[in-house]
Amino acid sequence: MRRTLMATLAVSLITMASSGGAKNAVPPKQRQAEFVQEYAKKPCEKPKLAFVTNGVADFWVIAQRGAEQAGLDSGATVTVHMPAEGIADQKRIMEDLVAQGINGIAVSPIDPANQLEILDQIAGHTLLITQDSDAPTSARLAYIGLDNYDAGRLAGKLVKEALPNGGEIAIFVGRMEQDNARRRRQGVMDEVFDRARDDKRVENPNTPLTIGKYTVLNTLTDQFDRAKAKANVEDMMSANPNLGCVVGLFAYNPVLALEALKSGGKIGKIKVVGFDEAPETLAGIRDGSVQGTVAQDPYNYGYRSIQMLNAICLGKPDALPKSGFVDIPAVTVTRANVDAFEADLKKKLAGNASGSANGNPAGNKAK
Repeated sequence: MRRTLMATLAVSLITMASSGGAKNAVPPKQRQAEFVQEYAKKPCEKPKLAFVTNGVADFWVIAQRGAEQAGLDSGATVTVHMPAEGIADQKRIMEDLVAQGINGIAVSPIDPANQLEILDQIAGHTLLITQDSDAPTSARLAYIGLDNYDAGRLAGKLVKEALPNGGEIAIFVGRMEQDNARRRRQGVMDEVFDRARDDKRVENPNTPLTIGKYTVLNTLTDQFDRAKAKANVEDMMSANPNLGCVVGLFAYNPVLALEALKSGGKIGKIKVVGFDEAPETLAGIRDGSVQGTVAQDPYNYGYRSIQMLNAICLGKPDALPKSGFVDIPAVTVTRANVDAFEADLKKKLAGNASGSANGNPAGNKAK
């Protein structure tokens, strides 16, 4: 009965907030601090925690394994949720979790600037941290991930190695609305153009830019539509016969770029620089069709997110970094280290955690 009442109350509060009715509500940032203090005074014996991605991808399967392993190691109940239908789906998932009495959520916001209202509503009812992609102006307690601008600069260095004499470059990504996409793209461009570090700089993604011996032709988005992602590369090849390098900012982009290059007979003639650790990208690094990739550590995005939320729920406020940022650095993968990198990845994936992307608790196999 008490759980049902709490669920009903949570839903009604979210409804009030979205309609502007909660005029005297505690500010969400203050409420987050209160949650931390309340758990410090009265820890939760077995926290219920959720890891929410920004879509469905192999990258997130690796993160899922980390989140589930953290649940097994800590004794927390962990569910992993992969929204397949964009912002509305992600919003519904988080609202449902609040209604179920979740103790904490780690989310990768799809469009942080346009999700502030829902993120702050969620923060008013449960612990909230971001991972992979940040929402720095929201009430979230902390961000776990990498500095995506610096990661973009690592990719930019790979571009310069691929085209030491300069050339034309095209950038491909799922959505420019995401904080990680914007920062990665700008990092790539600033490195290629040998600019000083400025992670506040924002370039128009649709305007060609030439500085020195390099030209960035365009940045094309696909909204996670795989057919569109491949077509974007094909279109750029067709329209730009001097295209020298394609840069894929999300895990599937270099994979589909390779497919497009193969179909067009351009493997090896147009260089590929990628992000993340898709098997096809790693194979391309081995055979020389991919210059290199900037690999994140999604396993630890999952593991460290659950580890932090669990520690707070167990009454350990010091688990929160004072800076609000847990840096999990990226690594550049090239032919020199691809074998060692893949061996480490396989070791992580061979762990004893199991579950599904549909919200099953860690340790319970999907049915």
